[in-house]
Amino acid sequence: MSRQKSFGASGKCRPEDIVHVWDKVKVPLGQRSYEIQIGPGLLTELPARLQEIGIAQRLFIVTDSNVEDLIGIDLLNILQDADFEVTLISFPAGEESKHMETVIGLARRLVQLGADRRSLILALGGGVTGDIAGFLASIYMRGIPFIQLPTTLLAQVDSSVGGKTGVDLPEGKNLIGTFAQPLAVFADIGVLASLPGSEVRNGLAEIVKYGMIADPELFKFLEEKWWDVVNLEPETTSFLVRRSCEIKADVVSRDEREGGLRRILNFGHTIGHAVEAVSGYSIPHGEAVAIGMVAVSKISVARGLMAQEDLARLKGVLEQFRLPVEIPGSMDRQSIMEHMKRDKKVQDGRIHFVLTRGIGEALVVGDVSKEELERAIQP
Repeated sequence: MSRQKSFGASGKCRPEDIVHVWDKVKVPLGQRSYEIQIGPGLLTELPARLQEIGIAQRLFIVTDSNVEDLIGIDLLNILQDADFEVTLISFPAGEESKHMETVIGLARRLVQLGADRRSLILALGGGVTGDIAGFLASIYMRGIPFIQLPTTLLAQVDSSVGGKTGVDLPEGKNLIGTFAQPLAVFADIGVLASLPGSEVRNGLAEIVKYGMIADPELFKFLEEKWWDVVNLEPETTSFLVRRSCEIKADVVSRDEREGGLRRILNFGHTIGHAVEAVSGYSIPHGEAVAIGMVAVSKISVARGLMAQEDLARLKGVLEQFRLPVEIPGSMDRQSIMEHMKRDKKVQDGRIHFVLTRGIGEALVVGDVSKEELERAIQP
């Protein structure tokens, strides 16, 4: 299905462009360019989509134990009915599976099943699955192709796009990984209807991030249409996924390997990752990022970069989405500080933070003092 695009002067979609059909966002990376396809029913149409891009290899669906039961078996049957040679392999669901032992186990399973360099991995699931399956594909036999099939809002608007893959170490998140671009991303917004509220909130935090770092109109849309947003109204959801992907695709196309500009996508993440780790991952990623965005915004306000009114708006929209805005009072602040020192964004002993000059404009700084940080994370 195609659509007649109606873009603004910038060439990017606006709220008034919302439509009821499938859409595409291009990630322009030269020979590694690919499309993000967005819309309801894309997984049902996957055989045709794979044929369109010339996929004839043997397929391996990599998913977690939850998604296997909810979607995986159905997708396996759809592909087999279309005469694809496809096998499903899974791992236990949860962040606790995001480590090298899981990747090694999956790789050994691929060997046993006869996967070779002409095989293709379908990463079906949320952010953890996308990171694990993408990493697996990037290192198996020195690299085989893969496609992202994100099934959570967080994965559709963020983690499935941009080519970051990896697993955690006890010392911190995503400390082992690669940059590996998928052949394509198929974001079926129809599967989001079955998500629990906590998973929806995880994704909304990342969408708020995009508004804060790049698009004040998107941020205003979230404020004004919050009821449609939290209830995943289909047209609204399509717009939010597409606009988020447009922003990330633009940043990634200009800085694929996080040498400079791409760091702005980490707004709220340095503190957020530390909060996740110290909580033993009982605080989900999106909630931790929400906390981190507020904390670094406090630093922006204290430096005179950001108005207090903008900080209040940030808190307000997060609270509308039932996302936390403060670190739990019982959490050890010193442990959070120690975890941040091991963040992969530390360079020459300095932690780089993303601050804002108000809603819609981000900047990266490497001179946040220990005292500023301690004040920002205090109760």
